[in-house]
Amino acid sequence: MSLPFQVPDGTDQQFRPGAIHVPAGEGITKWVVGDVYTLKILAKESNGSLGFIEGSIPAGAGPVAHIHTDVDEAFYLLSGELEFLDGDRTFIGKPGDFVFIPRGHRHRFKNVGVHPARMLFLFTPGGPEGAFVEGGDDPRPGEQPTLWGPERYEPLTRLAMRYGSVLLPEENL
Repeated sequence: MSLPFQVPDGTDQQFRPGAIHVPAGEGITKWVVGDVYTLKILAKESNGSLGFIEGSIPAGAGPVAHIHTDVDEAFYLLSGELEFLDGDRTFIGKPGDFVFIPRGHRHRFKNVGVHPARMLFLFTPGGPEGAFVEGGDDPRPGEQPTLWGPERYEPLTRLAMRYGSVLLPEENL
Protein backbone atom coordinates (compact mmCIF):
# COMPACT_ATOMS: atom_id res chain seq x y z
CA MET A 1 0.00 0.00 0.00
CA SER A 2 1.40 3.39 -0.86
CA LEU A 3 0.66 6.44 1.27
CA PRO A 4 0.13 9.84 -0.33
CA PHE A 5 2.96 11.70 1.45
CA GLN A 6 3.44 15.34 0.62
CA VAL A 7 6.95 16.18 -0.52
CA PRO A 8 8.08 19.56 0.83
CA ASP A 9 9.57 21.93 -1.73
CA GLY A 10 12.63 22.59 0.45
CA THR A 11 11.56 26.07 1.50
CA ASP A 12 9.19 24.90 4.22
CA GLN A 13 9.79 26.16 7.72
CA GLN A 14 9.87 22.58 8.99
CA PHE A 15 13.42 22.16 7.69
CA ARG A 16 14.85 25.31 9.29
CA PRO A 17 16.27 25.17 12.83
CA GLY A 18 13.90 26.79 15.31
CA ALA A 19 14.41 25.08 18.67
CA ILE A 20 15.66 27.02 21.66
CA HIS A 21 17.98 24.89 23.76
CA VAL A 22 18.98 26.06 27.25
CA PRO A 23 21.40 23.54 28.76
CA ALA A 24 21.17 22.54 32.42
CA GLY A 25 22.68 25.16 34.68
CA GLU A 26 22.21 27.95 32.15
CA GLY A 27 19.75 30.82 31.87
CA ILE A 28 19.44 34.21 33.56
CA THR A 29 19.61 33.76 37.35
CA LYS A 30 18.11 36.40 39.63
CA TRP A 31 17.33 36.68 43.32
CA VAL A 32 13.77 37.92 43.84
CA VAL A 33 12.07 38.30 47.27
CA GLY A 34 14.57 35.81 48.71
CA ASP A 35 14.01 33.14 46.05
CA VAL A 36 16.48 32.03 43.37
CA TYR A 37 15.02 32.00 39.86
CA THR A 38 16.72 30.85 36.67
CA LEU A 39 14.83 32.09 33.65
CA LYS A 40 15.09 29.53 30.89
CA ILE A 41 13.13 31.44 28.24
CA LEU A 42 11.60 34.89 28.13
CA ALA A 43 8.55 36.06 26.19
CA LYS A 44 10.79 38.03 23.84
CA GLU A 45 12.64 34.80 22.97
CA SER A 46 9.49 32.69 22.50
CA ASN A 47 7.62 35.08 20.24
CA GLY A 48 5.48 35.98 23.25
CA SER A 49 4.29 32.42 23.81
CA LEU A 50 5.65 31.80 27.30
CA GLY A 51 8.12 32.52 30.04
CA PHE A 52 9.63 29.45 31.72
CA ILE A 53 11.45 29.53 35.06
CA GLU A 54 13.22 27.15 37.42
CA GLY A 55 12.86 28.21 41.04
CA SER A 56 14.52 27.40 44.33
CA ILE A 57 12.54 28.68 47.27
CA PRO A 58 14.39 28.70 50.61
CA ALA A 59 12.57 27.97 53.87
CA GLY A 60 10.33 30.92 54.76
CA ALA A 61 10.56 32.49 51.31
CA GLY A 62 8.09 33.06 48.48
CA PRO A 63 6.33 36.05 46.92
CA VAL A 64 3.47 38.05 48.43
CA ALA A 65 -0.04 37.36 47.16
CA HIS A 66 -0.68 38.76 43.69
CA ILE A 67 -2.70 38.40 40.51
CA HIS A 68 -1.67 38.40 36.87
CA THR A 69 -4.24 40.36 34.90
CA ASP A 70 -3.67 38.84 31.47
CA VAL A 71 -1.57 35.69 31.82
CA ASP A 72 -2.05 32.22 33.28
CA GLU A 73 0.58 30.64 35.51
CA ALA A 74 1.37 26.98 36.06
CA PHE A 75 3.66 25.30 38.60
CA TYR A 76 5.22 21.85 38.82
CA LEU A 77 6.84 21.00 42.16
CA LEU A 78 10.08 19.01 41.92
CA SER A 79 11.08 18.79 45.60
CA GLY A 80 10.06 20.15 48.97
CA GLU A 81 6.63 21.42 49.93
CA LEU A 82 5.04 24.77 49.24
CA GLU A 83 1.93 26.30 50.73
CA PHE A 84 -0.17 27.79 47.93
CA LEU A 85 -2.75 30.51 48.40
CA ASP A 86 -5.65 30.24 45.95
CA GLY A 87 -8.11 33.10 46.43
CA ASP A 88 -8.82 32.77 50.14
CA ARG A 89 -7.89 29.09 50.64
CA THR A 90 -4.50 27.46 51.12
CA PHE A 91 -3.20 23.99 50.31
CA ILE A 92 0.16 22.22 50.39
CA GLY A 93 1.87 21.28 47.13
CA LYS A 94 4.22 18.30 47.19
CA PRO A 95 6.71 16.83 44.70
CA GLY A 96 4.96 15.81 41.50
CA ASP A 97 2.02 18.18 42.08
CA PHE A 98 0.88 20.46 39.27
CA VAL A 99 -0.92 23.74 40.01
CA PHE A 100 -2.61 25.92 37.38
CA ILE A 101 -3.61 29.50 38.27
CA PRO A 102 -5.92 31.18 35.74
CA ARG A 103 -5.37 34.87 35.05
CA GLY A 104 -7.06 37.24 37.47
CA HIS A 105 -6.91 34.86 40.48
CA ARG A 106 -5.13 35.87 43.69
CA HIS A 107 -2.33 33.46 44.57
CA ARG A 108 1.10 33.01 46.10
CA PHE A 109 3.37 30.23 47.29
CA LYS A 110 5.48 30.03 50.41
CA ASN A 111 7.99 27.49 51.65
CA VAL A 112 6.70 26.58 55.10
CA GLY A 113 9.19 23.71 55.41
CA VAL A 114 12.79 23.61 56.61
CA HIS A 115 14.48 22.67 53.30
CA PRO A 116 14.53 24.56 50.00
CA ALA A 117 11.75 23.66 47.55
CA ARG A 118 12.41 23.37 43.82
CA MET A 119 9.85 23.92 41.10
CA LEU A 120 9.31 24.77 37.48
CA PHE A 121 6.74 27.36 36.48
CA LEU A 122 5.60 29.16 33.40
CA PHE A 123 3.58 32.11 32.28
CA THR A 124 1.42 31.88 29.20
CA PRO A 125 1.53 34.06 27.30
CA GLY A 126 4.91 35.17 28.55
CA GLY A 127 5.71 38.57 29.97
CA PRO A 128 5.75 38.79 33.78
CA GLU A 129 9.15 37.08 33.92
CA GLY A 130 10.58 40.34 32.56
CA ALA A 131 9.97 41.90 35.98
CA PHE A 132 12.34 39.30 37.49
CA VAL A 133 15.08 40.29 35.05
CA GLU A 134 14.51 44.01 35.56
CA GLY A 135 13.86 44.06 39.32
CA GLY A 136 15.74 41.05 40.64
CA ASP A 137 19.18 41.07 42.22
CA ASP A 138 22.20 39.55 40.55
CA PRO A 139 23.47 36.55 42.54
CA ARG A 140 26.57 37.15 44.66
CA PRO A 141 29.00 34.21 44.78
CA GLY A 142 29.43 32.74 48.26
CA GLU A 143 26.24 34.38 49.58
CA GLN A 144 22.64 33.32 50.01
CA PRO A 145 19.69 35.51 48.96
CA THR A 146 17.94 37.35 51.76
CA LEU A 147 14.21 37.90 52.21
CA TRP A 148 13.14 41.29 50.94
CA GLY A 149 11.82 43.82 53.42
CA PRO A 150 9.18 46.53 52.94
CA GLU A 151 11.68 48.92 51.33
CA ARG A 152 11.99 46.56 48.34
CA TYR A 153 8.27 46.19 47.73
CA GLU A 154 7.42 49.79 46.80
CA PRO A 155 9.49 49.76 43.59
CA LEU A 156 8.46 46.14 42.98
CA THR A 157 4.78 47.16 43.11
CA ARG A 158 5.27 49.68 40.29
CA LEU A 159 7.38 47.25 38.28
CA ALA A 160 4.83 44.44 38.71
CA MET A 161 2.06 46.70 37.41
CA ARG A 162 4.08 47.43 34.26
CA TYR A 163 4.23 43.67 33.66
CA GLY A 164 0.50 43.07 34.25
CA SER A 165 0.65 41.94 37.88
CA VAL A 166 -0.93 43.42 40.99
CA LEU A 167 0.46 42.73 44.47
CA LEU A 168 -2.26 41.89 47.01
CA PRO A 169 -0.42 41.12 50.25
CA GLU A 170 -2.16 39.21 53.01
CA GLU A 171 -0.77 41.60 55.59
CA ASN A 172 0.98 44.95 55.61
CA LEU A 173 4.61 44.76 54.56
